Amino acid sequence: MRLDWPGLKDGRADALDGAEVEILGWMAPVEVADVHDYFLLTPEPICCIGCLPSDPTACLEIFAETPLPPRGRPARLVGQLRRLVDDPAGWRYQLRAARLVEESEPAVAVTRRGVIAAGATLALAAYAGPGAAAQAQTATAARALVDAHLTVDIHSHAGRIINPNAPLGGVADPMREGGMSVICLAMVADRPVTKVGADRRISAIRQPAPGELYAWSQTAFARVQILARSEKLAVVTDAASLQAAQKNGPAVVVAAEGADFLDTSVDRVEEAYRKYGLRHLQLTHYRVNDLGDIQTETPVHDGLTDFGAEVIRACNRLGVVVDVAHGTYDLVKRAAKVTTKPLVLSHTSLTGSPRPLTRLITSDHARVIADTGGVIGIWPPSTVFPDLAAMAVGIARMVAVVGVDHVGLGSDMLGLTSPSVFDSYRDLPALAQALLTVGFGADETAKILGGNYARVFAQTVG
Repeated sequence: MRLDWPGLKDGRADALDGAEVEILGWMAPVEVADVHDYFLLTPEPICCIGCLPSDPTACLEIFAETPLPPRGRPARLVGQLRRLVDDPAGWRYQLRAARLVEESEPAVAVTRRGVIAAGATLALAAYAGPGAAAQAQTATAARALVDAHLTVDIHSHAGRIINPNAPLGGVADPMREGGMSVICLAMVADRPVTKVGADRRISAIRQPAPGELYAWSQTAFARVQILARSEKLAVVTDAASLQAAQKNGPAVVVAAEGADFLDTSVDRVEEAYRKYGLRHLQLTHYRVNDLGDIQTETPVHDGLTDFGAEVIRACNRLGVVVDVAHGTYDLVKRAAKVTTKPLVLSHTSLTGSPRPLTRLITSDHARVIADTGGVIGIWPPSTVFPDLAAMAVGIARMVAVVGVDHVGLGSDMLGLTSPSVFDSYRDLPALAQALLTVGFGADETAKILGGNYARVFAQTVG
C-alpha cells in the first residue's frame, strides 16, 4: 500500500499501523558512516546532519532489513509501518524491516537540458556518465581549464581555523595541486555559543556575555592571519590581488561567518576591514543575532533588522562583500532592497519542496540574489549529493533557475557536519570534469568555478 507524506502530517497514516507500506523519500543518516541500518526518511534531501528535522511528522524512522548506503536520489522503501504512542524520543512513525525497491528504468546520460525538462530527481536517477575514452578526454580538458582560469571557493574553513584546539595548516599544497586560486576563509563568529545538540541540529546554547563574541573575533581573525602567513597564502584586499592569485599562487579572502562580533557597533565593520583585512561578511550563522533571522530557527525579527541594513550600507561603502547565507527569505528580500552592490549566498543548494528550518533555498529565494547581480555558491554535503557527478547536476539545476552568471562553488571545507563529496582542493579538476560532462562549456565552467565571484568582488571591493 502506498504511503504519502501528507498522510503522516494529518494522521491518516494511523490507520495503516502494522500494514506493509511503500514510501518514497530521501535518506537522512543520523551519523557519519558508509552504510546505515538506522536512518530517517524525509520528503526532501536535508542539507546536513545538523539540519535533521525535529518535527516527528516531517520524517519517518527507518530500521532497514540490511544496511543501505546513502543515495543521491529518492529511495523507495517497503516495510512494516508502526504508529508509536508516547515514544520517549517523540517519534510518531517507524518503518521496520525496511527494504529498498530498486527502479527498473535504464540509465541514460544526463544533460543540462535534461535537468530542466525532467527535473532534478529524474536527472539524478538517470545519470550514467560517458565512456572511458570520453572521460579521459574530458579529464584532460578539465585540468587545463582550472590551470588557465582564476578559481574561487566562496566559503571555506580550510586549515582547521574554526577549531581553536587544532593545529593550523594543510591548505596551500592541496590548493596548488588542484588549481584552486583563492578561498574565502571564514572564521565563525558565534562559535563559543553554538553546538550540535541531541537532535543533531546546530543551534545557540546560551546568550553571549557582553563583549564575549567581539573578544572571540580577535582570536578567530588572528588565526586566519597566522594560517595565511604560515602557509604563504597572499591576503586578497582588492580586485587586482584577487586576479593576481591565478598566476602568483594560492590566496585567501578574509571572511567572517556571522557578524555577531559587531555587538550593535557598525564601526566594528570598518575596524575589521582595516585591522584584519575583512573583505567578505556573512550577516548571520546559527544564532539569531542583532542583524536578522536565520533559516534554522523560528523568526524573531521578520527578516533583516534596521541594524542589519546599516551594516549592509557600511559594507557597500567600505568595499566588503555581503553574504546572506543562513538568512531567511525575508532577510534576503530586504537585504536586496538595501544593498547597492551584488549579494552573495555562499553555500546552499536548490529545493523544490521547502520545509521549515532547512538550509536549502527555493527558486524564488535564489532569484532575489541573482537579481542583485550576485552569486549563489553550491555546497557538497553527501546528504544532498552522493558524488561530484550529482553535484554537477545540482549546479545545473541552479543555473536553470538563475543563469550561469549567478552560480559558484561554496565548499564549506572542514565546516560540514556530514561527509563532503568535495573534501579536498585536489578534487577541483574532477569537479570541473563533472561540469563539462553534464554539458557546461569551458567558459561557463570557468564562470562557475571562480569568474562569477571575481566579478562580484570587483564590483564590490574595487
